[in-house]
Amino acid sequence: ELVSCVGWTTADELYSCSDDHQIMKWNLLTSETTRVVKLADDTFPIDLHWLPRSVGGKKQSQAESFVLTSSDGKFHLISKAGRVEKSVEAHSGAVLAGRWNSEGTALATVGEDGQVKIWSKSGMLRSTLAQQGTPVYSVAWGPDSEKVLYTSGKQLIIKPLQPNVKVLQWKAHDGLILKTDWNSVNELILSAGEDCKYKVWDSYGHLLYSSQPHEYPITSVAWSGDGELFAVGSFHTLRLCDKTGWSYALEKPNTGSIFNLAWSVDGTQLAGACGNGHVIFAHVVEQRWEWKNFEITLIKRRTMQVHDVINDAVDLLEFRDRVIKASLNYGHLVVSTSLQCYVFSTNNWNTPLIFDLKEGTVTLILQAERHFLLVDGGGLYLYSYEGRLISSPKFPGMRTDILNAQTVSLSNDTLAVKDKADEKVIYIFDAISGKPLGDGKSLTHKTEIVEIALDQKGLTSERKIAFIDKNRDLYITSVKRFGKEQKIVKIGTMVQTLAWNDTCNLLCGIQDTRFTVWYYPNTVYVDKDLLTKTVYEKDASDFSKNPQIVHFVGNQITIRRADGSLIHVNISPYPVILHECVSSSKWEDAVRLCRFVKDQTMWACLAAMAVANKDMATAEIAYASIGEIDKVQYINSIKDLPSKESRMAHTLLFSGNTQEAETLLLQTGLIYQAIQVNIDLYNWDRALDLAVKHKTHVDTVLAYRQKFLEDFGKKETNKRFLQYAEGLEVDWNKIKAKIEMEIAKERERAAASATVRA
Repeated sequence: ELVSCVGWTTADELYSCSDDHQIMKWNLLTSETTRVVKLADDTFPIDLHWLPRSVGGKKQSQAESFVLTSSDGKFHLISKAGRVEKSVEAHSGAVLAGRWNSEGTALATVGEDGQVKIWSKSGMLRSTLAQQGTPVYSVAWGPDSEKVLYTSGKQLIIKPLQPNVKVLQWKAHDGLILKTDWNSVNELILSAGEDCKYKVWDSYGHLLYSSQPHEYPITSVAWSGDGELFAVGSFHTLRLCDKTGWSYALEKPNTGSIFNLAWSVDGTQLAGACGNGHVIFAHVVEQRWEWKNFEITLIKRRTMQVHDVINDAVDLLEFRDRVIKASLNYGHLVVSTSLQCYVFSTNNWNTPLIFDLKEGTVTLILQAERHFLLVDGGGLYLYSYEGRLISSPKFPGMRTDILNAQTVSLSNDTLAVKDKADEKVIYIFDAISGKPLGDGKSLTHKTEIVEIALDQKGLTSERKIAFIDKNRDLYITSVKRFGKEQKIVKIGTMVQTLAWNDTCNLLCGIQDTRFTVWYYPNTVYVDKDLLTKTVYEKDASDFSKNPQIVHFVGNQITIRRADGSLIHVNISPYPVILHECVSSSKWEDAVRLCRFVKDQTMWACLAAMAVANKDMATAEIAYASIGEIDKVQYINSIKDLPSKESRMAHTLLFSGNTQEAETLLLQTGLIYQAIQVNIDLYNWDRALDLAVKHKTHVDTVLAYRQKFLEDFGKKETNKRFLQYAEGLEVDWNKIKAKIEMEIAKERERAAASATVRA
């Protein structure tokens, strides 16, 4: 009889249920098949779901019990040994689907009677969430277990468990919707219908991908655990797809319709329940990794092929167990199998470093130049390329099973993780110690964050993080968060995807229909007006809809289009060379390079870099080359200032750091100069506060204020200024004499300190 449902207990053991009332157990290691239990003759199984392995924070090595829904209106809680522990009358008519939430604390069932019900772990009814007029064929929990997605005819409905919260409903297919699935890592929704199409949606009901119509209705869809792949089943059809919708592979097995699909825990294999009484097993192979001149392919479950495209050399890498995850970057290949982790250097493929894994199922590998991160069900582990465990960062409410490359970012000294409980928060750790950075505060944004990325090069104290929020705005901020809070600055809008360069801090992204490279994103903290001049833009319309940046290595960017094809975009090599000159303080070489290239963008980058590094001579040349005459004049005026402190303060002012400039002047005892800075910026209240506090130059502030008001033909209305101006005659000669005295004093101090230094 037809097989209706399948479910994995471990990575190598599967249970299947059929209309012949039998539950079978399949062991893939020994190739044994045994009957677990024969159900009653009136029980026709429809859906099966194993209780999640991490229940109540305790992680079991394998699933212990499952829920089985059947055509007689009941669901059955059955142990691994096949004992029916409880049968519950749930719906009138067949119970068409049953799903545990990710914690295993609640069960959702749907039935032919159009009802959606929530049950406790022990099978007690908690609530009837919805009552439809038509049968509900499929149900899925939201990533946070706070919402439930279910089908209603041609509609998809997302209903929160909380009463009085808005329900989201939209028409998804032109035919009846048969299956749906919601992934907790990428938060995307799959739907399959009798209109012979499968579709991918985001969690707000926006269509991201719609397939061409197939010959037959799509009877099953399923996400892999890490949300990178999904599988589609139909009549004599099994398809493997990328999360963005395009197909990796199409198989035409002789199976009848595939009614149910289940991914193994490690995401390397797939099982399907077939209409002709078969159970189909499929293994994912031929994943590819590329870096510089190396191309690596997983040709069998335990064998990788390394191809060096320069000399056409081919190496085979054999593993003891099947390969689960791999990553190739920064001259190293990191491979995790079910029990071990292998680290290869691209210089030598023969002697990998091997160490044992605690947990087994690695869900994510991220690499930086000096170390790499493994993420598994138990936590985050940072290893050196010599295989030494460096640190294991933790944060409150950590759920590692839902992290992916968009929500975790690693650099040589910093690790950033986006919180899932509060999506506006990013936790930032010191990579070496595993402790929260700086004062231990997390980084908080005003709206939900979608994707994060740390820059890879430069000083630890200047580490930057770029992130895209829900509105698709791109922001940048500094991660070293001692003392003063760095501003979070917006540098782009409608940004779909981003990536930092691996050799220097260039940032690229796709904004709406423009491909953009920010040659020096730090410009926003130096001279915001320059930012638009330090950007390279190119039309991105030939990248198709929703392209994704795969990586940005050297001066080549790899972009994956919506149809799965890869495009390589090359940018000018000069910005990278400019970054290298500046990082080794070769300012003359940098100027020479800009003169040779004759590009305004390069001059603008050099101007910002020079100001950031307080090299005002180079900044003057660069600003002159891009025609910013007012800034050249200001830099010249800074040079004429008598003391080093004043020059530093005015350099800070140049970058818009008013507060820091004032603090520096006050700390070095240059009270008048601090007051004058505020007068020049028309910060009248602050200027008066300083004058009153230090009992000096109150008349200077009042005189400038009076002149300012006279120029605009206004009367004084501020009570504080009126109070201090009472009975005060403004004598400009006296004030000028006082100011000259202050400047002379500053010159004397500068000369004295120069003598001391000498």
